Amino acid sequence: MAERLYGMLGEFDSPEGLLAAARQARAAGYRELDAFTPFPIDGLAPILRIPRPWISVVGLIGAFSGAGAALLMQMFTNYDYPLNVGGRPLYALSAFAVVMFELTILFSALAMLVATLWQNGLPRLNYPVFAASRFHLASKDRFFLCVKGQDPMFDDQGTAAFLTDAGAASVERVPP
Repeated sequence: MAERLYGMLGEFDSPEGLLAAARQARAAGYRELDAFTPFPIDGLAPILRIPRPWISVVGLIGAFSGAGAALLMQMFTNYDYPLNVGGRPLYALSAFAVVMFELTILFSALAMLVATLWQNGLPRLNYPVFAASRFHLASKDRFFLCVKGQDPMFDDQGTAAFLTDAGAASVERVPP
């Protein structure tokens, strides 16, 4: 059995050409699409159906976890080793504020860092499209549309013909 391709990579000269090809691909029924551009292109994310990032929710959960951990840690310490200094109460929440603030920021930042790495699939040491001969131009002045091989409509010759008809300057097979 032949090894399935990672996808078919079409190279475009302009962002408008890439947007038009992505719209055509979506209209033709392709669902597994990815684009590589040297700068952000307005309107490309909805066509590719890139999910909304949930990093802010993770940051909020991390912040509450940090505040809760700081509060519980200090309350436990004051319960185990009570110090009656100057008649202050055993659980003086105003005295806990600084440590709670610090751990709130720390846990939130660390949670967002880990979530960002996980959501982006990093660290990714190898990505199949990096092996494409002209892909190095994606960071300079070329725009690439990749139809992934896992797409139900993917067909080696059919997808290559589709990308050529959509205006691709070159089409290249991307091995896995």
